[in-house]
Amino acid sequence: MFQIPVDDFIFVVCALIGGGLLLITVLVDDVLGAVFDFDLGGVSLMPLLLSFVSMFGVGGLFASQVLEVHGAQAAMWGVGFGLVGLGIAYVIFSTLRRAEAPAPFSTRDLIGRDAFVQVAIPAGKYGSVLVKAEGQTHEYSATAASDIPAGIVARVSGVAGSGLIVALVSAAGDQPAESGGSPSA
Repeated sequence: MFQIPVDDFIFVVCALIGGGLLLITVLVDDVLGAVFDFDLGGVSLMPLLLSFVSMFGVGGLFASQVLEVHGAQAAMWGVGFGLVGLGIAYVIFSTLRRAEAPAPFSTRDLIGRDAFVQVAIPAGKYGSVLVKAEGQTHEYSATAASDIPAGIVARVSGVAGSGLIVALVSAAGDQPAESGGSPSA
């Protein structure tokens, strides 16, 4: 009957389980990292730990099979390989994290911006405004507490569902006018 040394068995298990879980983590977007909500420099801890474990196994197998050292010496080779694997994973994952696109803007990000009233907004009803965001002009439905005629600039003061709440901008102080205020040009 074939017997595998205990240290080789441990190294094989570390390489297979660590490598397999790392592959799953990369392909299925860090499912295990959600369990341990901790990161190191913007990189989830889970891929780093799995890289260390899998490379520990590879390094230990290299030491025991190629260099023919066992026990503590093979484990030290495993730790060295594990640290190198951890470093490589950190560089790769931090580079990927920096390459991610920023989160898209939401309508809440538009609060405080000026909006051009395209279609008049009757008090308590909906009209249409144009708002510049992300380098483009976006059209939104908008409501207001007072009548706002088409062709003037209003200020976004809130969000109502997928539409915006706007208010007139007064000429003095560039602040939104109170409800019932007169439109400014």
